[in-house]
Amino acid sequence: MKIYLGADHAGFELKEKLKVWLKNEGHQVFDEGAFELDPNDDYPDFIKIVAKLVAADPENHRGIILGGSGQGEAICANRFAGVRAAVYYGLPRAELGNGQDIITLSREHNNANVLSLGARFMDEEEAKRVVKLWLKTKFSGEERHERRIKKIDEPELGQIPAEF
Repeated sequence: MKIYLGADHAGFELKEKLKVWLKNEGHQVFDEGAFELDPNDDYPDFIKIVAKLVAADPENHRGIILGGSGQGEAICANRFAGVRAAVYYGLPRAELGNGQDIITLSREHNNANVLSLGARFMDEEEAKRVVKLWLKTKFSGEERHERRIKKIDEPELGQIPAEF
């Protein structure tokens, strides 16, 4: 499995740390930028590259994208067919079990192939814990989840029903 990383200035520092850690864990990692800390950069410039690479082989490629909240990054990535980006921006320590449920369900039920992290809301250790859980969690393959994912991937006709 190939793992593609992308981040803007808000996620740059955490991306750099995760890149080293993931490589040390034996993963095949590709950094798609940002390559320097630039407070004026725009996350779509990096996230679109990661999304296109994941979309090229959505069952075998994974993306980890980072920004301030992770929200805009996920919105950007989810515009690409075959990409299913889930957002995680941390939870208070007392609720960590719920955070793990969010990560696990994003893989088991939604077969998320991109993880969008809110770098301003977590430290390095939490990010590592979440990424490790996300990477090891398998898609359940249950028929109801397969059916729903297929419906997500159906192209829209772009027409509003007459009753509206």
